[in-house]
Amino acid sequence: MHNNKTTLPATVDILIIGYGPVGATLAALLGRYGVQALAVDKVHEVLLMPRAIALDNEALRILQQAGLAEDAFDKIVIPEVRMHCPMVGQFGRANTSGSLDGHPKLVTFYQPDLEHSMRAQSRHFANVQHLGGFELVDLIQDDTGVLAVLRGEDGSQQQVRSQYLVGADGASSKVRSLIGQDFQGTSYSEDWLIIDAAEREEQAIDHVEFICDHRRPTPHMPAPGGRERWEFMLRAGETREQVENDAHIATLLQPWIAADQLKVERKAVYRFHARCCERFQSGRVFLIGDAAHITPPFVGQGLVAGLRDAANLAWKLAWVVNGRANSKILDSYDQERRPHAREMIALAKLMGSMVMPKNAPLAFLGHGLMRSLRLIPYLRSLFEELEIKPKNNFKRGLFMPVVRGRRLRRGGLFPQGLVRTQNGSIGLSDDSLGDHLTLVGFGIDPCTQLDEEIRRCWEGCGGRYLHIGLQGQKSRATTPFIEDLNYALLGKAPAGSLAVVRPDRIVMHEGPHAQAGKLIRESLALLGY
Repeated sequence: MHNNKTTLPATVDILIIGYGPVGATLAALLGRYGVQALAVDKVHEVLLMPRAIALDNEALRILQQAGLAEDAFDKIVIPEVRMHCPMVGQFGRANTSGSLDGHPKLVTFYQPDLEHSMRAQSRHFANVQHLGGFELVDLIQDDTGVLAVLRGEDGSQQQVRSQYLVGADGASSKVRSLIGQDFQGTSYSEDWLIIDAAEREEQAIDHVEFICDHRRPTPHMPAPGGRERWEFMLRAGETREQVENDAHIATLLQPWIAADQLKVERKAVYRFHARCCERFQSGRVFLIGDAAHITPPFVGQGLVAGLRDAANLAWKLAWVVNGRANSKILDSYDQERRPHAREMIALAKLMGSMVMPKNAPLAFLGHGLMRSLRLIPYLRSLFEELEIKPKNNFKRGLFMPVVRGRRLRRGGLFPQGLVRTQNGSIGLSDDSLGDHLTLVGFGIDPCTQLDEEIRRCWEGCGGRYLHIGLQGQKSRATTPFIEDLNYALLGKAPAGSLAVVRPDRIVMHEGPHAQAGKLIRESLALLGY
């Protein structure tokens, strides 16, 4: 029994509405950055319903950044994604084996496991609090903060004042409504029956397959804990009651599981949407995750996009609240994240049109054409090696203008590789970057060209240093030093060059070692110094 008389703190730096996986990740990141944060949710416990099922290497890297150990929750590594049409056979595949930036390219997972792990991580921080049983009623902004009116389970109302408020309250976001950002235009909506079967150890497939049958498109994949998932598109005229009927489910799954072997863990009809807000920010209020954008599941990017939002916004809020940056940097959140979120939605819709052809002639033509295009090596690799997926490279935002022809892209992700630290431990390089702005030297100590004053300014705004050397090299200097064990870092920039890396692992600036002071001054100017 939960105590309905919980008293909320009167003031907090950041108030998070919604404590699902994206809200909990934001809370954990703010915890690491030393910000006083409160997350509230209507419910107390994690919903024991597996909704999102796929994560890519970028999402796993963000979870690493938030402090989750690699084994914090179970995952199944997916080696490939196959697309199959009953008329033309296999017409497409994506190679998802191997890793990128230290993590597998694609995994499936069980969402409640991830949420429990992230909540446990948030609890490590005394500066982060989570309270269930509270619903947002209203919010009022002024020049100094946001006043939120919250209703408890007993019907009483309390007020919390915060410097900034973040809506992580999902697809039917109250925060989004209150700031007048309700989704515009028509939604691309489809009803699907999702079935999770249990006790499928040793029997489930080991990859993801899309059965692109115009009569009943069916994505199908394994999940941890001996689970297997199928998603069946509803036909015109079918109702929720009809398709959730046990006998109907047994018939649908009969090609894979005998009725007497079937153990259904969960069945639910979901409506898939493609929606995006006009703005992810209104004054001191921000939207992240499904509150800001809803992506159809065909490229497994729904939750991934929300985690990208959390990583992008968390450090900016922290730097502003902690007085290390001007509040103008917060405008870059919408600038950076919205275009990429829209690109991912467009890709998911394109994939959806492949998965869901309207009729047999369209299926035959479309899937036949896709199969033919695979004979052209360039087009084959475009799809198979996931080159079609929009890169997380920003066009505009909180970084110095892009210079063409550079190996390391400003506004793009800094690479991650396997490294050895000075105490001999082997791990991933992001753990050496930590929770800071970092001046990184490629094969060179980044501090040697810096005078005392510039160092003081840099360190005053949370700046640190990192020297990356070759495997087997050692450093006698006091600058933190790592050995690049698989040449994943040193190969990405000219020897003797420097990069300024943001806490969210985006390259803010880069250039030759001789310009170290200039790089820092220009980076500090971006922060408002």
